[in-house]
Amino acid sequence: MSTAPRARQSGIGPLLREWRERRRVSQLELALRADSSARHLSFVETGRSRPSEELVLRLAEHLDVPVRERNALLLAAGYAPRFAETPLDDPSMGALREGLERLLHGYEPYPALVVDATYTVIAANRGIAMLMEGIPESLLTPPLNAMRLTLHPEGLAPRIRNLREWRGHLLAQMERQIALDRSEALRAVYDEVKAYPVADRAGDDHGEGGEAVPYFALPMVIEHGGQVLSFVSSISTFNTPMDVTVAELAIETFLPADPATVKYLRSLAP
Repeated sequence: MSTAPRARQSGIGPLLREWRERRRVSQLELALRADSSARHLSFVETGRSRPSEELVLRLAEHLDVPVRERNALLLAAGYAPRFAETPLDDPSMGALREGLERLLHGYEPYPALVVDATYTVIAANRGIAMLMEGIPESLLTPPLNAMRLTLHPEGLAPRIRNLREWRGHLLAQMERQIALDRSEALRAVYDEVKAYPVADRAGDDHGEGGEAVPYFALPMVIEHGGQVLSFVSSISTFNTPMDVTVAELAIETFLPADPATVKYLRSLAP
């Protein structure tokens, strides 16, 4: 989502105040964190003072503003964007692409994938391909979206034993991101997948035989090849990214949540 037009029109004051209120931080608290004064910060928010480029970056850091939006703050203050947005297929991203591919391959036979800020699938391993078996080609036409593939009535949704719980977890995750990042593109994906019908299915449970299995985290319990598999997911991002593209990448890995899932996946491995 481009924020440059809005940034130029409104100036940095309203944008900065909006981020501060989103983070529920007072002017005094933010000023102390950023080595400034509440008076100066008040002047910045009301348009009476122009902050230095260094102060804009310090404020953004202490407010945990996403990298893309830090560029918008800089533009609003009259400075050039600091963070590039380099396409993943750019030669300079070769080491990153190779590292991601090595990571995904090394996680096999367990599923893992890389997504961007709107859950568009950037890369995936054979564990993910295994889960996608049998999904209609209409849903597999690029660009693939992980949320759409998971919650669509013709996607993974009919196979997920605890769909209502897993769906609730995914929607809540997206809601938190929308609240923090103000992404209109992510909001569009959220509105789409939230509108998908959820079919009632008798005997939904977290295991076989109708008996709930205790887990250390909410699992995704899914059927595959006549087996019931259980996974808990973990999401990783890059530390201190200096590029918008890299900042918006997330690596999601699915950890087998029970010995039966481990055994089944290893039996499928080459």
